[in-house]
Amino acid sequence: MGPRLPAECVIPLRWSPGEPCDEMTAYLGRLRDWLDVTVVDGSEPVAFAEHARAWGALVRHVPVACDRGANGKVNGVLTGLALARHEIVVLADDDVRHDRTTLARLVAAAAGADLVRPQNHFDPLPWHARWDTARSLLNRAVACDYPGTYAVRRSALLPGGYDADVLFENLEMERTVRARLGVVLDRPDILVVRRPPDVRQFLDQRVRQAYDDLAQPGRLLLEAAVLPVLLGSRHRARAAGLLALALVGLAEVGRRRAGGRAVFPASSALWAPAWGAERAVTVWLALLQRLRGGVPYRGRWLRRAATPARVLRRRLGTLRAPAGPPSGTRRARV
Repeated sequence: MGPRLPAECVIPLRWSPGEPCDEMTAYLGRLRDWLDVTVVDGSEPVAFAEHARAWGALVRHVPVACDRGANGKVNGVLTGLALARHEIVVLADDDVRHDRTTLARLVAAAAGADLVRPQNHFDPLPWHARWDTARSLLNRAVACDYPGTYAVRRSALLPGGYDADVLFENLEMERTVRARLGVVLDRPDILVVRRPPDVRQFLDQRVRQAYDDLAQPGRLLLEAAVLPVLLGSRHRARAAGLLALALVGLAEVGRRRAGGRAVFPASSALWAPAWGAERAVTVWLALLQRLRGGVPYRGRWLRRAATPARVLRRRLGTLRAPAGPPSGTRRARV
């Protein structure tokens, strides 16, 4: 099994009463053997009590202790960071399933960075997980994917934390670390399992994921241009076919990057045109949502996807950099 890792795993979650927790209980039983674990539970009282009975003897189980804004996940993360017993913290959504190897590699990578970004992959792979995998492959091909788990140094975010009134909380966290002169390390070769959502949740995420691109203007303009260009083309079928081929090729580049073929099936790139067609429509729905005032999120409304990097630099530029390597963003050699 090896020695315990000098790090803490923080899992923020919010479940409804009666949701099955046997699989999570078994996972937490394994996780606690490898490192310290804190579950930050934002569930309603009935569900919180159910979880306390199931997990209280296994790991530290605590309620959310801060309210920095409408995004409950950020509140959970900041609660966990404040309570963490180690400088290096592995943040993980409740659908992420680490093993000891992925944890050890993340913790080791954090020795040379302030924030480490690995790569998630779905297991199992129902049709909707294959559809969403195409998004990950395209992200891997052109830059990086945004996973549901990171390794972060507490000193890179505390004190101060990061904005909880944004939808794209992972991007907000990364930009905040950079604004505080921290190093963000991209590790697409650390491949971490993630459980897929159910179909209903997948469908609910379509416009919300597109809304995230309001924080990335270049990407937003590119995606928003697809539908008008195709509709205005004199050779729509040919243009759509060429675009589909380009997306498949680009997704295959992402699949082959950094050992991705070990976890992404050969057919994964073929789903890229379906995802591209979806995004060409949902990005316009996201823009309409923006005009209406934002997107609903757990009974509240979020208008901003993320804070522009220049605003964060201006807001946080006088803070001292955390101890560690020089600032910037790096990709590991893989």
